[in-house]
Amino acid sequence: MTAGPLTNAGPFPGRRERLVRPLLIAFLAVCAADLVAVLADSGTAHLVAKPLLMPLLAGYAAARRGPRLLIAALLCGWVGDVFLLADADLAFLLGMGGFAAGHLCYLTLFGRARGALLPALLYAAALAAFTALIWGGLPAGLRLPLVGYSLLLTAMACRSGVLGRYAATGGALFLLSDALIATGIADRPQLPAPDFWVMLTYVAAQLLLTLGVLARDARRPGAGPGAYRGRGISI
Repeated sequence: MTAGPLTNAGPFPGRRERLVRPLLIAFLAVCAADLVAVLADSGTAHLVAKPLLMPLLAGYAAARRGPRLLIAALLCGWVGDVFLLADADLAFLLGMGGFAAGHLCYLTLFGRARGALLPALLYAAALAAFTALIWGGLPAGLRLPLVGYSLLLTAMACRSGVLGRYAATGGALFLLSDALIATGIADRPQLPAPDFWVMLTYVAAQLLLTLGVLARDARRPGAGPGAYRGRGISI
């Protein structure tokens, strides 16, 4: 993913906007540190880095004057991240609840614009096939919560396309990330270094969803400096 040229709208007008670039750089740096920690199996570094990710991305969204629902969605993701650091069924359910709340925020942000029918059919088919694949390996107590969460996540991923290719890719990657987690829970075959792929797809998903929402808001009348221009996004 490459960023387009910066706009010629001049310097950012306020103190908040001056934080845009540092916050994005900090987010990307912590992402890299966390991914290296996961590959190196450094639990301590992962415990430190992972809880910083979504607050930094939420700060970036706030500095870009993103909508409150976007910031809420990212902070709900932070709640999920923190609870999933604990190895307990209750913590897993609470973390899943945090992510579910974030998906509801995203769905509200996407509005009621009509999406394409073909992606909806493909997402529905993928959900049905994947659920059938992992069902027998899921713990009985997690089956219904996971099915309900999967329906909500799939709806979010499908609806994300109404905001364009950034958000659409982000929604698909979020679905892929959680599918990788589910295969581990169900004891199904996994990729080498599965935690690395889970985190890589997750952070990419949240960043792309954030950029998609910010790009949509920047195209609205009255958007200020630093707005989306054509195919580029200023940072």
